[in-house]
Amino acid sequence: MTKKKTAAAKADGKIRNFALQKIYLKDCSFESPNAPAIYSEQWNPNIQLNMHTSSSTVGDNAHEVVLHTTLEAKLGDKVALLIEVQQAGIFQIVDVSEEELKSLLACRCAETLYPFSRQIISELATLGGFPQLLLQPMDFEELFAQADAAGQAKAE
Repeated sequence: MTKKKTAAAKADGKIRNFALQKIYLKDCSFESPNAPAIYSEQWNPNIQLNMHTSSSTVGDNAHEVVLHTTLEAKLGDKVALLIEVQQAGIFQIVDVSEEELKSLLACRCAETLYPFSRQIISELATLGGFPQLLLQPMDFEELFAQADAAGQAKAE
């Protein structure tokens, strides 16, 4: 792993280190259970996209983050395609509070991994004989805030 460091100054004047050490595809699957019959139907799919992250510590200040993305495209009640991608990365994060670490792992790391997941999903759909899928950018900070608020409301 390379140890390239990037530093960003926070409002409190402390230097925070956040560095990407490696990006890799951890797991991936493609299914088209109704092929080839599904190709004769008009392509106007109902798409369901689900994402979540998981993380683990893999060394001193090194964290593996995995962005789990599942895309299901249906034509009516028939599954046209199902794609599951686990895009992973190793991130070095130094000198941050526990709350900042939680946010970095869920937001900034996911933002870094998401374009790779988008590309793989689009390429798999095309290789599977379907039109290109263009997933829209995501605001992971907003998603994290919503999930955090929902978790706090549930705890109360």
